[in-house]
Amino acid sequence: MNNFLTFQIHGGADHGGVAEMIAGLLAFIEGLVGKSGAEIFAALLPGIAGMDNIHPLLVHFPIAFFSTFFLLDLVGKLANNSNIRGVASWLLYLGTVSALFTVGAGVLAASSVPHGGNVHEIMERHEHIGLFILGLATLLSVWRIRTFAGGAVFLMLSALLVVLLVLGADLGGLMVYKYGVAVEAAPVPTDDHVHSGSDAHSHDANHSHSHEDGQGHADIVVVEPKPSDVSTQEPPHGDEIKQAPEHGATNSNEHAHTHIHADGKVHTHIQKPAAAK
Repeated sequence: MNNFLTFQIHGGADHGGVAEMIAGLLAFIEGLVGKSGAEIFAALLPGIAGMDNIHPLLVHFPIAFFSTFFLLDLVGKLANNSNIRGVASWLLYLGTVSALFTVGAGVLAASSVPHGGNVHEIMERHEHIGLFILGLATLLSVWRIRTFAGGAVFLMLSALLVVLLVLGADLGGLMVYKYGVAVEAAPVPTDDHVHSGSDAHSHDANHSHSHEDGQGHADIVVVEPKPSDVSTQEPPHGDEIKQAPEHGATNSNEHAHTHIHADGKVHTHIQKPAAAK
């Protein structure tokens, strides 16, 4: 089947625009052909496929439902509009159902996700707040079903529900972003050069070299900007760049040399003896 699926998008004037986006989408769809169900699921939803627990995914639903419920219910109460409050009621019910699944997944995650003692207390508080949110949401749902109304006390409890949502979400973010709970560590780049854009780059300020004489040197690199009107063959601004002999001594302990790289940038290296161990 792959032999008959060849997608091509023509039109160089739209390079990098809609045509390239469509070409990428078609290439992605073509890549799904012949894959198993599990492979297709992993390709379509790589985040979910890589999760050990779906609690981080489910937690967004009660936050969205309960927050919108409180705002609409408050507006409906102030405007004395039963239709708005009716919509708010359905958001409350949906939030309660989603909170049930979210808290259940969170309880399972607490017993299965590896974590240290410094996180255990935070995780327990997060779990207790989640259980309290579920209980309060259930109470408000039953209250709304039985009376449909709800005065000042109902609104106060609804506001408390939103406050608890914020506190619980804050603890969840603390565990993830500060302590890395259930987060796989990203590989650390080994390249000493950091690139930003096509021309800008930076060097590690503490390069170390081992020379044939066995003496270590530390480089201090000074990078001068490349003028727009200077080729790589001529020194910038017409100034003559005198290249000191390799390892030419500026004093008894330091060596310096200046040269132009292929990209036209002028680099001055000052090499100092490494500190004695």
